[in-house]
Amino acid sequence: MEVKVIDAKGKATSKKVTLSDSVFGIEPNDHAIYLDVKQHLANRRQGTHKAKERAEIAGSTKKIKKQKGTGGARAGSVKSGTRVGGGRIFGPRPRNYHFKLNVKLKRLARKSAFSYKAQNDAILVLEDPKFDVAKTKDMKSLLASLKLENEKVLVILGEQNDNVYLASRNLGRVKVVTADSVNTFDVLNAKKVVMAESSVVAIEKILN
Repeated sequence: MEVKVIDAKGKATSKKVTLSDSVFGIEPNDHAIYLDVKQHLANRRQGTHKAKERAEIAGSTKKIKKQKGTGGARAGSVKSGTRVGGGRIFGPRPRNYHFKLNVKLKRLARKSAFSYKAQNDAILVLEDPKFDVAKTKDMKSLLASLKLENEKVLVILGEQNDNVYLASRNLGRVKVVTADSVNTFDVLNAKKVVMAESSVVAIEKILN
């Protein structure tokens, strides 16, 4: 499919870019997307959660009351998880949530995500943005020109551009990534995907 290239003022230029059907026009695989997003969110978890269990609670080891004759249940420790102030029964412990997926499956998931965006006309191809300085107002002006100031936007660059990245850092709805670091979650999480002209070739090369 052909897409017109837009300039920084939001106007269509005479240039057109052909989006490869092998990346932007496949039949989306929902299960591959599910697995890739699941892995992305799992790998982001710190896994530092911890609750004290019975053996870790500070308290007396004295038996609370005699074993028999009270009419109540047996009770041997104030640190029991069934008592107020006692330890947590089977509480969370630090763990690693990371798991691996095959590279081909992850590529399929990204292709599926891009294909969904292409089907919904949610992809814009922009001339490579060039900011002389890293100013947030420049990025806001660019988004206003594209009529995306109130949308959640993913900007994909062909290569690292510190000025563009720093100009977007204070904008909560905007995320800037490079073609070699884009992931399925970010693509699907954005309302619109703005691709720099140079990033199209890079993404097609990576995913093919």
